[in-house]
Amino acid sequence: MSSSSLLELRGISKTFASTTALSTMDLTIERGSFVSIVGPSGCGKSTLFNVLSGLIQPDGGSINLEGRDVIGATGHVGYMLQKDLLVPWRTVLGNITLGARLKGKVTAEDRDQAKGFAEKYGLGDFLNHYPSALSGGMRQRVALMRTLATNHQLLLLDEPFGALDAQTRFEMQQWLLQVWRDTQRTVLFITHDVDEAVFLSDRILVMSPRPGRVVDDLAVNLPRPRTLETLVSPAFTEIKSKVLHQLHHERAL
Repeated sequence: MSSSSLLELRGISKTFASTTALSTMDLTIERGSFVSIVGPSGCGKSTLFNVLSGLIQPDGGSINLEGRDVIGATGHVGYMLQKDLLVPWRTVLGNITLGARLKGKVTAEDRDQAKGFAEKYGLGDFLNHYPSALSGGMRQRVALMRTLATNHQLLLLDEPFGALDAQTRFEMQQWLLQVWRDTQRTVLFITHDVDEAVFLSDRILVMSPRPGRVVDDLAVNLPRPRTLETLVSPAFTEIKSKVLHQLHHERAL
């Protein structure tokens, strides 16, 4: 494992009963990178995340994270789903510190960290509000702050903005890029939105229909920071076209 690599998968596969969800998969993720995964529904994207997080066991292969074998282990990644899953009877502060509470105790340091995230990223005035008082975008911010507060280097984000309207979604994409730059975490990001994948990422992994495997690994060499102008640039359109052609070619096979 090279010094710049955070995560390495070798020979990962998973079959449920008679259905193969993941074919043999090899993958290396560089530390501090933002990598999106696109592919048709049912191609094994979420299965891959569940394997990485230790929620399910692969049938074979190895997973090396920061030099450690983490097959079947839990508690080594931050994992955020499309639904925010905020606890309705806890405040914003209580939801951000939920991971610490589940481990046994919320310390003053945990609260200070949560307040720092909220104040820096636009929710400082809402620390004592409950989820019912928040907009969809605000709830997703809280959910991401809760994920950040686990203090894991690797973040697995499974379509976190899929339920948001287009304007809120773009605002959240810009906000996520700011958080990513500030915290220097490593992000694996599942999306069905090709524009979102190109706008956010350093790399885009294209997966085939089930059984899922990576059929293309595209570099996104667009300058950062990314803006509205990025979305209409010829370079953006060229990368988007490559991804779409690969996706539709695989579906047609």
